[in-house]
Amino acid sequence: MVIADFNKPLALPELDLVKKKAPLRLGFSTGSAATAAALGAAIFIRHGRPPDKVTISLPKGESLDINISEASRDHLGLITCSVIKDAGDDPDVTNGAKISVSLEPIDQPHIYLIGGSGVGRVTKPGLAAPVGGFAINPVPTRMLIEHLSLFISAIGPGLKATVSILDGERLALKTLNPRLGVIGGLSILGTTGLVRPFSHQAYAQTIETALKVALAQGLEEIVLTTGGRSETMAREARPDLPLEGFIQIADFFSFGLKSAAALGFKTIGLASFFGKAVKQASGAAYTHARSSDLDLGALAASLKNLSSRLSYLISSASTALNALEILKAENQLWVVQELAQSVVKAAARFAGAKVNIWTQIFDFDGLTLARAELKGRDL
Repeated sequence: MVIADFNKPLALPELDLVKKKAPLRLGFSTGSAATAAALGAAIFIRHGRPPDKVTISLPKGESLDINISEASRDHLGLITCSVIKDAGDDPDVTNGAKISVSLEPIDQPHIYLIGGSGVGRVTKPGLAAPVGGFAINPVPTRMLIEHLSLFISAIGPGLKATVSILDGERLALKTLNPRLGVIGGLSILGTTGLVRPFSHQAYAQTIETALKVALAQGLEEIVLTTGGRSETMAREARPDLPLEGFIQIADFFSFGLKSAAALGFKTIGLASFFGKAVKQASGAAYTHARSSDLDLGALAASLKNLSSRLSYLISSASTALNALEILKAENQLWVVQELAQSVVKAAARFAGAKVNIWTQIFDFDGLTLARAELKGRDL
């Protein structure tokens, strides 16, 4: 049996992007926490006392030991066990959250899973859980049912399991849940049962989910932004698009474009600042500072009609902001327009020839420096 030890440091190539000297520690998902709490409650009912810890099976065949933090029986005999979510070294807002499961034997021969306080409900299509249902994804649902089914014959013909998250409604406001249409609390998530700190996969899944929600809203155009500030500026520039049409892709330039194109969006916009635009124009698939150098010299070399003096000044700039200040001082903002043209061409190489691409490059005061567009097949 393979044991997945979430206290064991994890060394992954992508974690080199994070400035930490020590290896990072694995955590476990909200789905694993809920499964462990449910298993603890079932053992409590079966044996009359709660366990200190339980061992759950993960989707890929591993096993994981998780401590039971609290256990109780109310005056009606309802059994509840709780687990404290441990996200490892991942900066997850659910880290430290108390996730509880209450079990109640029922006469019907099935396991009935519902969300309680702090678990959100789905109000928009495009998510893994159905509209109107509780935000408990398929893999955690399967995990809970599989673990509880082991106890059905011993403690009753059926069970009603209620999953709750203490303070979940407040914590959810710090996540993308309200935007994605999950209202009233957090989601019970997890595909592997584990949380890999600063995981590229986790962020990619967030991007995919946001894109699917936008698609389910019937949108044909979306805007990919590099973060909160660029999104705010993009929303001011495009008030005709609903909130779901703006997707924060951070540094995932290639992935965001390829995913949006694969889902069939006809028009993809890009909103970014000058520094990110320089990296996007170079064709960098991933634009994080530690994976993609800001090569202002290459930018200067790629520009026609650039004087040797201005080329030297741009190449010698210490930062993107410094280079932009030079361009403004020299009244040479045509360079940013050329840059925008290069961005849409680079984006089209990732998204494909059938997608309309446009970009808008902002300065830090929110002013538009340049805008360019490339119609589908116009490559």
